Amino acid sequence: MVVSLADVARMVDGQLQGDGSIPITGADIIRDARPGYITFADNSRLAGRLAACRAAAVLTPPDYRPEGIPFVVVSNVQEAFTRVVALFRPPQQDDRVGVAATAVVSPKARLGRNVVVHANAVIGDDVIVGDRTVIHSGVQIMARCRLGEDCVLFPNAVLYENTVLGSRTLIHAGAVIGAYGFGYTTVGGQHRLCTQLGYVELGDDVEIGACSTVDRGTYGATVVGDGTKIDNHVMIAHNCRIGRHNVICSQVGVAGSTTTGDYVVMAGQVGIRDHVHIGERVTIGAKAGVMNDIPDGATYVGIPATPERQQLLMLAALQKLPELKKQLRTLQHTVTQLEQAAGSLTQQEAA
Repeated sequence: MVVSLADVARMVDGQLQGDGSIPITGADIIRDARPGYITFADNSRLAGRLAACRAAAVLTPPDYRPEGIPFVVVSNVQEAFTRVVALFRPPQQDDRVGVAATAVVSPKARLGRNVVVHANAVIGDDVIVGDRTVIHSGVQIMARCRLGEDCVLFPNAVLYENTVLGSRTLIHAGAVIGAYGFGYTTVGGQHRLCTQLGYVELGDDVEIGACSTVDRGTYGATVVGDGTKIDNHVMIAHNCRIGRHNVICSQVGVAGSTTTGDYVVMAGQVGIRDHVHIGERVTIGAKAGVMNDIPDGATYVGIPATPERQQLLMLAALQKLPELKKQLRTLQHTVTQLEQAAGSLTQQEAA
């Protein structure tokens, strides 16, 4: 596909600066843009990289006007670039409706309108699937699960029995929702699995990343609130209640019965112990180890996690340790000399 730069500007409702007849043959980020491509630069700090870029044109915000390259000014660079990329690489549309011949669907299951079930998916007894939901190959949906409208389950995702999905939920490949919680009692020297009668309930617009897990509650529900986005390789343990619009990055581990408020952000590899509460609009830095409750609006970092300012003060003090060690040695040497001098005076007075 080839379009003119002027056509691109019209498509994104942008203000063109430069030759509108330039042909645009693709779109990519600054690092990978080829001749004839359009790229984007959302701030002036990218000027150096943009100067070395081979792109034919660039999308920019109103406060950045680059030199030496035609550009299109837009109010939202990311949104505009998304539209351009979709023009050259449109998302794959699945026009099929219905159940593949090799899918296994219980006669007791109820499928909504325009549902797509791909090859080798398995849908158990008394499952309810909402309208326009897409179930990819290899997905396993066990008995009595309920799926909302416009959900997408990617290959090999697994829903244990009684799992509830809100509308527009995305479950990526290999994710497991509703597995048994990691809870045991020791009887006669052996670990025995505790009661696992609960389930998982995901709200509307939730996304679960590839190979992530959300364990069922012991008796009731493990809950993930509306709009929460969970990255790949995340573990949410039994009985947790995750708030609305949380962002949980890769390799986070949340232990059992933890609760979070709305709009919490957990950076990569955060670990949270059991039975703590994370307040609303909290940010937790990468690799932090959370041992206690965190109040609303706080930013915590480090192991154990403490308020950001406190952690920075501790790090500043830690960096001073080599110099403090030298000063201590000097003081020790001075004290030794003073002790020796005092001893000599005492001996002279005694004589």
